[in-house]
Amino acid sequence: MDRPEFYRFHQGEKTLPFAAHEYISRLSKLRADMAETGVDACVFTSMHNVAYFSGFLYCAFGRPYALVVTPTDAVTISAGIDAAQPWRRSHGDNITYTDWQRNNYWRAILSVTGIGQAIGYEADHLSMSQNALLDAFLSPKALIDVAPMTMRQRMHKSAAEIDLIRKCAQVADVGGYAVKEAVKVGTREIDVAMAGRDAMELEIAKRFPDAEYRDTWVWFQSGINTDGAHNPVTSRVLQHGDILSLNTFPMISGYYTALERTMFVGSVDAESLKVWEANIAAHELGMSLLKPGVSCAAVTEQINTFFAERDLLKYRTFGYGHSFGILSHYYGREAGLELREDIDTVLEAGMVISMEPMLTLPEGKPGAGGYREHDILVITDTGNENITGYPYGPDFNVIG
Repeated sequence: MDRPEFYRFHQGEKTLPFAAHEYISRLSKLRADMAETGVDACVFTSMHNVAYFSGFLYCAFGRPYALVVTPTDAVTISAGIDAAQPWRRSHGDNITYTDWQRNNYWRAILSVTGIGQAIGYEADHLSMSQNALLDAFLSPKALIDVAPMTMRQRMHKSAAEIDLIRKCAQVADVGGYAVKEAVKVGTREIDVAMAGRDAMELEIAKRFPDAEYRDTWVWFQSGINTDGAHNPVTSRVLQHGDILSLNTFPMISGYYTALERTMFVGSVDAESLKVWEANIAAHELGMSLLKPGVSCAAVTEQINTFFAERDLLKYRTFGYGHSFGILSHYYGREAGLELREDIDTVLEAGMVISMEPMLTLPEGKPGAGGYREHDILVITDTGNENITGYPYGPDFNVIG
């Protein structure tokens, strides 16, 4: 029996999130950057860069995946367990590696890169053990970290990406309305979350009939569970007067969007309302500041000053917003476009960023809980476009 190290298994029709010219444009920009930095071949291993440059969002399950880009080729490298699905979902070529012997993954990569080349890699993703195998199999004459370079490229969205992100944000709104409808005294967090998730998945299937459906989720938190933005859903039962955090996260072809809102069950007490309204005011201030030519640090400083003047800055839990694109809670992150004190990136038209101030007051204090509003804004030539539609504030979000 022939036991190959790797092979090509191509069947079915290619179906991608974007038209071919979108990937051609991304790869052309990448290849120009490669030529400028002296990179002969990029070996991408992260989910976000593989998906950004090929369209293929892999499911690792402990196996390594890659996209190899040279001046002439773009080839995804996938495991045999996936058969031809990676080829159908990739722009360009695909090679399947086998497990007949260890490290056929690297032999497949070598077949594209050749030996002794200047290799671009992602230092923020490649593990130490895989890095050693890269050295052993590819014998690179140089290793160049291309993660910062590719992150800068991903921060600038194309018209096609912005169109997809806008549609994703509309799906998040659908989930938000479903969550609001499900909020009732005596209902569990998990039941409310499922209502929001199911509504979004049905909406995604309607809007994107050719997509693969995966990873859409809801974090719905109540009471003390609102203290952290990423606290998982529980079976806690909603009570009258509870503070709530609505968080809907549709995923479409690897692209993440979010809707996040503060809510209350039945009524909101005076101290909580005071904190909530202060956070809303900071949210509105922040959105007004997002325009081309302004740095992330400068926006952050102004919101910090706003909170400090109200003795609330000590309750801030993280920066005030981040970029959108190919990312989720387990892959991606365009850290160069976050609203934090240490980020000096200047906003430019075509960037997409959230405004999401959050305050957490500890249990036992008047107004205890986590307050967070979240809108997604596209930076335009003159300011920004808010693509989030679900309302914020007590007029709409005190429920029951």
